[in-house]
Amino acid sequence: MLVFEDRESDSPLIERVWRSRSESAGTFLSIAEPHCELVVTRHRGRVRMTVRGPETRPSPCHCPADGEWIGIRLSIGTWLRPYPAPLVRDRRDADLADVGRHSFLLDNSIWEYPSVENAEVMVARLARAGLLVHDPRISAALAGDPGALSRRSAQRHFLLATGMTRQAYQQIQRARYAAGLLRAGMGVVEAVHRAGYFDQAHLTRSLGRLIGETPGRIRRGDQQLSFLYKTALPD
Repeated sequence: MLVFEDRESDSPLIERVWRSRSESAGTFLSIAEPHCELVVTRHRGRVRMTVRGPETRPSPCHCPADGEWIGIRLSIGTWLRPYPAPLVRDRRDADLADVGRHSFLLDNSIWEYPSVENAEVMVARLARAGLLVHDPRISAALAGDPGALSRRSAQRHFLLATGMTRQAYQQIQRARYAAGLLRAGMGVVEAVHRAGYFDQAHLTRSLGRLIGETPGRIRRGDQQLSFLYKTALPD
């Protein structure tokens, strides 16, 4: 139903840029995801920019036929200042006002819709305008820098930047990593050990809560999932 392609970015503000199109209408599972996103939707001559927040649980979403999307997945610890992560978390998306077919309105200024090729240009402009916030201490703490944040400060910064705790972030990343292994054809038992779960029951509970499917169904590809790129195993 949905076809995805993506690329990485050399911008510290962007995790990756993706593009998708729908080949038919239907329902897919939007799975847990810790990043904020800027998503351009094109469907039947209409265009809109949506600010999406992190998701702490899976949810069913309707997909129209003949839709096209461009997504800018912001790096962890990056968000739009007018739309902090807790405000738009768990599908409380914000659609920005459109200005014709080529532009949208943000902070009383007109911005051109980005393409896959120039996503970094728009994000850099948003940062210069003070509309994009980046907390480098979060990525530093995740990279293992002991001086980046104290444990108490890390929790506060994580809640502000992602609307979730660091532990919740790590659980989501582990579940996405395991789902990627299963979708690539790895057996359930091997995925348990590779992703660091205690046992198969532990894996099943985690995937059910964060992906919305059992390991077997994920492996078979029974349900269309939202964009599931290759996720690194969290520390």
